[in-house]
Amino acid sequence: MISKKHHQVLSLLIIVASVYYSFSSLMPSGKIKESIVATEFSTSNALKHLKQITKKPHFTGTQEHERVRNYLVSELKKLGLDVEIQEQIAVNNKWRAAANTKNIISKIKGTEKGKALLLLSHYDSSPHSSLGASDAGSGVVVILEGVRAFLATNKQPKNDIIICISDAEELGLLGANAFVNHHQWAKDVGLVLNFEARGSGGPSYLLLETNGGNKNLIEAFSQVKTPYPVGNSLMYSIYKMLPNDTDLTVFREDGDIDGFNFAFIGDHFDYHTAQDSFERMDVNTLNHQASYLTATLNYFSNSDITNLKAQEDYVYFNFPFVGLVFYPFSWVLPMFIVCAFMFLVLLFIGISKGKLTINGILRGFVPLLLSLIFGVLIAIFGWKLLLKIYPQYNDILHGFTYNGYYYIAAFVAITLAICFWFYKGFFKKRTPQDLLIAPLFLWLLINGGIAFYLKGSGFFIIPVLVLLMMLSVLIFLDYKSKTILFFTILSIPVLLIFAPLIKMFPVGLGLKMLAISTAFTVLLVGFLVPIFQQYKNHKNLSKLFLLIAVLALVSASIFSSYSIDRKQPNSILYVLDANKNEAYWASYNLQVDEFTKQFLGENPTKGSYDSNTTASKYKTKIQLHKKTAIRALEKPLISISLDTIVGENRKICLSIVSVRNANKIEILTKTPIHFKSFKVNNEALKNESKNEFVLSVNEGSVMNYFITQKDEIINIEFTVDKNQQFDINILEAKFDLFTNPLFKIVPRSKIMMPTPFVLNDATVIKTNLKF
Repeated sequence: MISKKHHQVLSLLIIVASVYYSFSSLMPSGKIKESIVATEFSTSNALKHLKQITKKPHFTGTQEHERVRNYLVSELKKLGLDVEIQEQIAVNNKWRAAANTKNIISKIKGTEKGKALLLLSHYDSSPHSSLGASDAGSGVVVILEGVRAFLATNKQPKNDIIICISDAEELGLLGANAFVNHHQWAKDVGLVLNFEARGSGGPSYLLLETNGGNKNLIEAFSQVKTPYPVGNSLMYSIYKMLPNDTDLTVFREDGDIDGFNFAFIGDHFDYHTAQDSFERMDVNTLNHQASYLTATLNYFSNSDITNLKAQEDYVYFNFPFVGLVFYPFSWVLPMFIVCAFMFLVLLFIGISKGKLTINGILRGFVPLLLSLIFGVLIAIFGWKLLLKIYPQYNDILHGFTYNGYYYIAAFVAITLAICFWFYKGFFKKRTPQDLLIAPLFLWLLINGGIAFYLKGSGFFIIPVLVLLMMLSVLIFLDYKSKTILFFTILSIPVLLIFAPLIKMFPVGLGLKMLAISTAFTVLLVGFLVPIFQQYKNHKNLSKLFLLIAVLALVSASIFSSYSIDRKQPNSILYVLDANKNEAYWASYNLQVDEFTKQFLGENPTKGSYDSNTTASKYKTKIQLHKKTAIRALEKPLISISLDTIVGENRKICLSIVSVRNANKIEILTKTPIHFKSFKVNNEALKNESKNEFVLSVNEGSVMNYFITQKDEIINIEFTVDKNQQFDINILEAKFDLFTNPLFKIVPRSKIMMPTPFVLNDATVIKTNLKF
């Protein structure tokens, strides 16, 4: 006979093992696969390509960008493929960006005249310092090596396979825009497989893009049999509501073409930085992307992809050894109603049989709600306190610090300690069935909201089903019989599905989302209450988790400083106001450091040199500036070739030439402007709204044009109301601060790097237009 103490130890080990496996089962191992068989994907080959294309930053328009393009073209030709460079001016209305793009396009002919399968990733890196290894060099090399292995089978697919290595994704999805709206093959595409990244490691998540329902896409993907599918309909529903876009978004919005995104978000701190390098690319993650590519390419290249449209949506989630589990959205409300009815029936029977007490049930809400409130509040205000203690965290704009994993562990452990602390007295005085009612009711309440507002989270009904089973056992069987191991085994599926969500949100969206992690932790502890109630020494568990939290916080503190592997981001700009004949040093950082001190001094002026400055991804503003000497920068040639009134409209044409071959021209306005038409180099913005305006801007950036060719002429043509007032600035930016002989700059130390997501290391000339 196994003693009760041994039952408790075994139960705890099963829970710990389940949580561990919920993470480890998401990805393949990190072994570098050599090309033993020509028809198999070789990680070693992919890494060789990755090393070649990530030697230097290669954002659109640079010489390195051209070298990377030539390398990829050469490698595709080595596979026996014809390669086309699609050169096209592209304009994105949503992101107000434009550039002359150069997509790399090829095709593998199929045997049938159906819809084509398109493989998609982008080869440009983020301006101006990112090496682009994960984003999206990983996607490019996975496609390159995957296609090589596919062609080695010498089997012609049924469907055409189009390879589109797009350009200027980082500038506003412009390469995808050029292909969808201008390439003759776009109309033939039936499905897109897009490979992306928002970090340098972690599991790759499956995200769908469709204008209708996901039913046919999910059913088709379930037939692929990819070994490590990771994704759920909660992510799908949230993704549809957020403004996040990928190249695949353009295919959906402009071409009504469905597809799958495969993207990873781990090690988010490397995203768009100089640390997005070959050396930091997680081989596990690369293998995970390869597992998606290999399985989907083999399946969809030989399947009917002409009719993947659907009106119905599915709830879905991944489960080890099973793959994707899915069922219709239409089941969500009936399942909730049935569970709510079962809950009420069991509640009535339990009270009638004396197995449940009203007093015990009500008291069971006390530790659960206190744990939830304290856990969430500690996460919210604890993170704010940490930002005060470590102000350097504010310079990491996406919000996930180098020691972020320690903070996730710390706050989860603190929450667990809080839960066991509040529950310790109730575990001794209350029955497990009384304590079970509160978490069951809370999970039911959540599912009630889900049934009406977020059906993609319909799989949250699974903990409810398991808790109802536990409650039934406790009511209809002798409570004193040993249920601890049975309940522990019942809990395994819930732990496998939900434990990874604790980590996913703060990693992907920043540590400001720690409150979501602590809330999920309390919900899972509540779910496990019928098991934990049968443990002894709850106080010791509380102390253990508190110790873990302290150790995690100490570790986070140790790794809070910067090093060669955890570089400090900082920013500096030289801005010349051509109209005022004044110049400034400016930075997005909150405080000066050893690098920026040479420009800003010890006490720079807080705030910006101007209220209307260049845009940034996270709406970051200039924080510090200092007036400085004027350097003889060559000003852009700006001419107004047409300014006329026809009826109620005023039409203006202007041209801009960057004499110094700058990288970017940005048009900003200080007053609201309503454009009735807008063209950049004869490429028009689309009128997506129902009113008469094609573009309406209250203040700030109107358009960003990224220069990709020497002596490029930018022609802007727009129509406004005849009474429209203007206060427009033109910002011309060039990433030449370190190469311009007019400046003598001490370089950053080895533990520093340029801040991503903002204009950086650039000389900027500001010109106010007079009409």
